[in-house]
Amino acid sequence: MFDPTIFENLKIAFENQLYDLDNLDGVISIIDRKDNLDLAVMSRTWTLTFVLAQVELKQVPLSAEIVLSSSVQDLAGEILEHETAHPACSLMLRFHCLIDNPFEQCKKIERAISEIWERNMLPRQSLSAMYDTELHPVHGSPLWLPIIYRNTIELPFNRRINEDQMDDIDQLIEYTINTLEAIGDAVL
Repeated sequence: MFDPTIFENLKIAFENQLYDLDNLDGVISIIDRKDNLDLAVMSRTWTLTFVLAQVELKQVPLSAEIVLSSSVQDLAGEILEHETAHPACSLMLRFHCLIDNPFEQCKKIERAISEIWERNMLPRQSLSAMYDTELHPVHGSPLWLPIIYRNTIELPFNRRINEDQMDDIDQLIEYTINTLEAIGDAVL
C-alpha cells in the first residue's frame, strides 16, 4: 500500500470542489481536464479548465485553467522521505479570452486582477492571432493588424503549496471565478 503524494492530495481536493461547482451548484462548466506525467523529466502536471455556466461560450469565449505541477525532486523527496526535502507543488492560474482592443482591454484586465488579488500578483498577458483571420490596415502604414487577438493571462504564484494550504482551496477557487467574471467585464 502506498500513501498518496502531496500532488495527488491537492489534485483530488481541487477536483472535488470544482466538480461540485459544476455538477451540484451549476456555477461553472468543466470543459477539459488533463493529468500528465512527463517521462523525460518525471514531472507531473494537472490542469482543469472551466467556463462560467451562465455565459454562452459562443458569445464570450472565456475560460479559466488551474495548473498544478510537481517536479521529480519533490516527488522523490517525499516518497523517499529525505530529511532535507520540502516537497510542495507549484500553482498557476491561466485565463483565456478574445480581445479586439489590446491597448485598452489588457490594462482593464490588469486592473481587475489587481483589485481581486490583494497581493502583488502581476499577470502575464500574451497576445496571439491567427494568420488567416480578418485584418485591418494601419492608417498611413503598409501594416495590417488582426481584428481579434487571443489573450492568455497567467497568474503564477510566487510560493509553493502543500497540504497545509488545503483550507485555502475554496477561497482560491472563489477568487478564480471572480477573476473570470472580471475579465469578462473588462473585455466587453
